[in-house]
Amino acid sequence: MGDYSKALELYEKSIEIKKKALPQNHRSLATSYDNIAAVYQDMSDSSKALEFYEKSIEIKKIALSPTHPDLATSYSNIGKVYENMGDYAKALEFHEKSLTIREKALPPNHPDLATPYNNNAGVYLEMADYSKALESYEKSIKILEKAVRLNYLSLATCYNNIGVVYANMADYSKALEFYEKSMDIKKISMPANHPDLATSYNNIAGMGDYSKALEFSEKGLQIREKALSTNHPDLANSCGNIGQVYKNMGDNLKAIQSYEKSIEIKKVAGSKSPRFGYFLQQDWSSVLRHGRPL
Repeated sequence: MGDYSKALELYEKSIEIKKKALPQNHRSLATSYDNIAAVYQDMSDSSKALEFYEKSIEIKKIALSPTHPDLATSYSNIGKVYENMGDYAKALEFHEKSLTIREKALPPNHPDLATPYNNNAGVYLEMADYSKALESYEKSIKILEKAVRLNYLSLATCYNNIGVVYANMADYSKALEFYEKSMDIKKISMPANHPDLATSYNNIAGMGDYSKALEFSEKGLQIREKALSTNHPDLANSCGNIGQVYKNMGDNLKAIQSYEKSIEIKKVAGSKSPRFGYFLQQDWSSVLRHGRPL
């Protein structure tokens, strides 16, 4: 975990120095406010992150032209904070502001236009508006595929996200198609133990073929065990995924063993995710209803 208090202390000292040496609306001050906001965002303190992003954008509105890319970035940052807060209407409002600036400032197929489309799609996915999520992701893909310098990893991310949308729509054949497209790119572009590969294995594992599901879930866990710290939350997620597969296969003993590993990691990591707790509770209840072997 980063030393957030130390980072905040240093950034605040930097701001005090800049305030004495620079005009009050100097662009460098906006950068410092952005840095502080990013720290608060990493700390999951959305209200403080929003406060400092707004301080930054007020300076940028004065110091920069209305179509400057840094303004677009600020609007995106604020949109992400609102998304984390669950205020999806405000998130879309700020992502649209970012998109409007980029559309005015950039050529039609510039790769940076893919970012706001991705951001919009992510919000629509959270809102379960899958048709709009697909529409935005497909716009992003068209831009990325036409880019002079093709960003393969961005394309892999986009394919993966489309797979997530189709999985949520219960169209598992289409989901698998896009998960595999994403995986093919990652295998070429990433080291064998990159955590993003583990995510792809886990996504493919969720597509219903139990033998394949176990194989890919275990591949994902192996990568994460090599790449991450012992008590990283993603390790808990992998163990939970394996528990889910064993539960689906009717192997309740192994399901419970995997869930117990997941719980222990989450306890040490200090996870407070209500979604995880609910998910785990439901699966434990299901396993125990069928009897726990002694």
